[in-house]
Parts: sequence; C-alpha cells; structure tokens
Amino acid sequence: MKYEQLAKDIIDLVGGTENVNSVTHCVTRLRFRLKDHDKADKKALEDHEDVVTVRESSGQFQVVIGNHVPEVYKAVVTEGGFENEKQEDNNDEKDEKKKGPLSSFIDIISNIFLPVLPLLMATGIIKGFNSMFVALGWLENTSGTYQILNVIGDGFFTFLPIFLGYTAMKKFGGTPFLGMAIAAALVHPSLAAIGESEPFMTLFSGTVLESPVQVSFLGIPIILMSYTASVVPIILSTYFAAKVERWFASIIPQVVKSFIVPFLTLLIIVPLTFIIIGPIATWLAQSIGFAIQTGYEFVPLVAGIIVGGFWQVLVIFGVHWGIIPIYYNNLAVQGYDMLIAMTFAASFAQIGAVLAVWIRTKNKKLKRLSLPAFVSGFFGVTEPAIYGITLPLKTPFIMSCIGSAAGGAIIAMTGAALYSAGPLGVFKIPTFIHPENGIDGGFWGMMISIIVAFAVAFVLTYFFGRISQKENTEAVVGDGKMQEDVYDEELVEGDVNNADTETTVQNENILSPANGDIIPLSSIQDEVFSSEAMGKGVAIHPNEGRMYAPANGLVTTLFKTKHAIGIKTDNGAEVLIHIGMDTVQLDGEFFEAHIEQGDKVKAGDLLVEFDINKIEEAGYSVTTPIVITNTNEYDRVETVSDDTITKEDVLIITKV
Repeated sequence: MKYEQLAKDIIDLVGGTENVNSVTHCVTRLRFRLKDHDKADKKALEDHEDVVTVRESSGQFQVVIGNHVPEVYKAVVTEGGFENEKQEDNNDEKDEKKKGPLSSFIDIISNIFLPVLPLLMATGIIKGFNSMFVALGWLENTSGTYQILNVIGDGFFTFLPIFLGYTAMKKFGGTPFLGMAIAAALVHPSLAAIGESEPFMTLFSGTVLESPVQVSFLGIPIILMSYTASVVPIILSTYFAAKVERWFASIIPQVVKSFIVPFLTLLIIVPLTFIIIGPIATWLAQSIGFAIQTGYEFVPLVAGIIVGGFWQVLVIFGVHWGIIPIYYNNLAVQGYDMLIAMTFAASFAQIGAVLAVWIRTKNKKLKRLSLPAFVSGFFGVTEPAIYGITLPLKTPFIMSCIGSAAGGAIIAMTGAALYSAGPLGVFKIPTFIHPENGIDGGFWGMMISIIVAFAVAFVLTYFFGRISQKENTEAVVGDGKMQEDVYDEELVEGDVNNADTETTVQNENILSPANGDIIPLSSIQDEVFSSEAMGKGVAIHPNEGRMYAPANGLVTTLFKTKHAIGIKTDNGAEVLIHIGMDTVQLDGEFFEAHIEQGDKVKAGDLLVEFDINKIEEAGYSVTTPIVITNTNEYDRVETVSDDTITKEDVLIITKV
C-alpha cells in the first residue's frame, strides 16, 4: 500500500481516469496513452518528489519512476480501475492501423526525415546565402569561395539518399548501414558517365515514355535516372530490403549470417531498384510532365492551379523531375518558360504556413525548428519546412498547397515567365524580368502571386491549421538529436514481477559487471541517465559480450528484450544494468539470458550474453549504464576513475 498515494497523485495529474485510454510500463517508466495531453499537469508531475521526470514521445505520456515502477504500476491499475488496460491498448493499436494509406505514408516520410532535419536546415540556409551573394554581385559563381560554399550547402542534398537509407532502414526494422550501402550504389558517380554514353536500344520509341538504354544487367535493360537528391526510390528500396534481410536472417546459419545476409540482400535489392523502382518513377514523372504541358496549352488557369497546388506533392514523391527537362527545353527553344514559373509561389506559401505555426504554437521545440525552416524556405529550400513542420502536422501542408495553387493561378493568368535559369527563392525574382521589355505585367503578376500565396497559406494555417500541443509533441524532434527519446523501451502489457525484497541498505562494494572501458555517465547520449535522474553510477563500453552479476542478490527485473537487468543486492543496493542505447529496438535479437527474473545470483555469475559486433552493425551503441537507482538512500555513491576495468574490480562504492 506504500504507493497508493503516489498512484492517486499520478492519476490526478494526468487528467484523471477519464483521460486515460491505457497504461502500460517498461523497466523504468509508466506509459500512458491519454485522450488529451493538454489536461495533464506535466510541471506538477515533474515536481513530485517520487517522480524522476516526465517525457512525451510517440504519442505516449511517460512518467519516469525508477526500478520500482512495476509496484507503482500495480497501484495505478488498482487505484484507477484500469482492469481493461490491455484491451484498450489493443484498441488503440487498431485505431492506428485504421489510418489511410496517405496518412500512413506521410507519417513514414516525416519520421524518416526527422533525424536529418537539423542538417537539412543548415545546408539549406548555406545554399540560400550563396545564391544571395551571387545575386547581389558579392561573389562570382566561378570563384573558389562560391564553389566551396556550394559543395558545403549542396553536398548533403546531392547525397541525401545515403542519409535517408540509414533512417529509412532503421524505421523499417532493417540494418541501417545496409540501407546506406543501397543508397550509395544508387548515387555512385559512375552512373552519370554511363548515362552520357550512346544508347544501344530505345524502349517505347515515339511515345511519351521513350527511354534510351545504355546498360543492361544479366541481359535485362536498365533505364538510368538520377537518384541524387531523390526521396521515394530509396524509401521503397529499403522497405523491401528490410523484408528481404529478415527473411535471409531467418534461414542463413549463424556462423556466416553477418556477411552472407547483407551480401544476398544487396545483390537482390539494388538491381531490383535499377530495373523496376527507378523506371516506374521515371515514367510516372514523364507522364505527369507531358500532361501538365498539354493542359497548360489549352487551359492556363486550371494548369496554374494544378501545377502550383500540387508542386510540393510532386517534389515529395520525386516525380517533379519529369517536368524539369521541359523547363530547360523551353528556355533553350523559346527563350522563356511558363511551366516552372507557375511553381514559384510554392516556397512562399510554405514559409507563410511555417510563420503561422511559429506564431501559434506553444511548443518550444517546434518554435526552434520553425525559424530556420522559414529562413531556408525564404531562399527557396523548402525541404526543412515540408518535412520538419507542415507535412508532419498535415493540415498546414494542405493550407500551403492551397496558397501555392492561388499563386500558380495568378502567374498563369498574367503570363509571367522565367527567362533564365537562376537561384532559388527570393533571388529568383530577377529571372522573371523580360530581357527586352524589362519589368512588364508578367513580372508584377509574379510579385502579386507570391504575396497572395504567402498570405493565403498564413491566414488558413493560422485560423484552421489545427496546431495543437499534442500534434506538435508527436510530430517534432528538436535539439538536433537523432531521436527525442533515446531510451525508449517497447511497451510491456501486464505485470513485471518485481519481488518484494525489503532490505536495510549497508556499505557495499559493487563489482563491475563487464570487462571494458569506463565512460562517465554524464558523457552518454541519454539525458535520463546522464543527468543522474535514475541515480548515480557510471557507464562501461564492454570489450566482450558478457554481463556478470556485480554482487550477491536477487534478479528483480529482467526485461523481455533481455537488454535491461535489475538486481537488488543482499546489502540493499538496487542496481540497474542497461546494455546499450536504444537496443530495445532489437526486440531481444543478439541477446541470450542465462538467468530469469526472481533468480538468486552470486557475484560473478553470468547474466546475459550479447553479440557486440551484430548490435553495432545494426546501428546501436553497446555503451552500458550501471546505476544505483536508490541513490537517495545513501550518504555517498562513488565510482572508480580508471580508464579500463575487469569484472573482478570494484566499480561503485556505496556508503550510508
């Protein structure tokens, strides 16, 4: 009954039982799915003496308790009458599965882009400033300074598929570095040289899908396209690659699995992408470009609305490349282009929506993302705005498309045209000046279009954008971190039987559970541990895949994924050993437990074995925090300062 009052306080502060859809727990925290996050008093919970901290991630309201979370969980379930929490949580998962295909696609794209948003913003701003320097005459585009700034700003965009290969493969449950290898093949420089060679055959000659073929694979013709800066091809490739990798991993013998699985996966997926995924994207782009050009010749107003309104959608799917060749051809043959001109207002519509989000939101993380996204979009680089702000929030993206459609319609009706290829964003404005007539009606039509697009997107987003605190929290990861919640355990339904072992704490020497290198707790990339919110301790980077019991005691917790072990020693210390960072995502793969929850162990007993190489190949760190979660029961908790340690050495000293 000692947690009854704490359970009451937690339930009250999350908004009461009526605000709780379900509650589960992991090794350190309660995980609530709330109907309305705004009803929860996060500040009061964080200030509660028995609560370590509060986190919000992946739609969950997480109350960090510590090693005794199973006992608190029991009290919360009893106090709140959550007998049906499992069924409710299952229903919650079913609701997630009811998402439409478009909504699911947006969620996948957004989550894949979240880790790279800071780099997208940084390089986008560099590209924008470089264009500005040239437009103002401060730099020549042939100067060394321009070239260096250009490769800094453009390098990330050029090889964007490699970065997305990592994040997408991780999202789909595959090996992240395998995703990078697939992407590296798609953007290999030699492909450009092959694409310039004389074709040996032409497919679909005389049609809009006419495609020259310069190379074949095992006799199968391959239609080459540029995958640099593309998005959809690598996402589709990694989606299938993750499935293929898992299948091979299930049938390949363990002794050769580490290199045979990626070997076979690469041999299947990369050619499949060149032969099927790439050509489909190419033909789709060409068809859309042909349809838009034809539509513009007959009904400019409708074409302006469609091209302007859907341009950012085409960019997301990567099929806008089918229109770009028409743009360059128009400039070469006619001396001007009215097709891409209709898309010019799109970036201003995006920043209008972003500005409205920045003003309306109370979420500090979203505000920090919005400002650099606005600056980048002002210079014509809208990826940070799309993938970081408007697309994850969904409604603002729709509002920006409406604003862009209005701008495209005005450009089409006023006859605005581009007379040269030039920089992006605001510095592209001079390219609308007629080379003979100067500033004419078309130029002023373009100026009106960007003002209208900005204003329409801003007003619609501000008043109808559905910018709620809950949406913001779920959609955005800030502070430049790869994940908002690095220490993010899988949900556990039901009870983790943490045995009741009341013991008066005594002075004790806690041995190292592993052989390896000492790392200060403050240096690891998990604020729950590095801030000592879970208790004082130290981290070890093990040099062999074994964890041993650091003292005589009872195994109070063995998490289902085998990466987290809680031991209460005979002298009262509560020791948490957490093997690796975010290794819960492996779902127990590469881990083998030699103990069970409730076992008595002696110092030096083998607890868990794990494969360091495979864990690291999967993209996870094996740095292992060892903390005393009942630190507040001691006068002092001291850790050793040596660089290396073995399992026979003392790691932590507790004194009462």
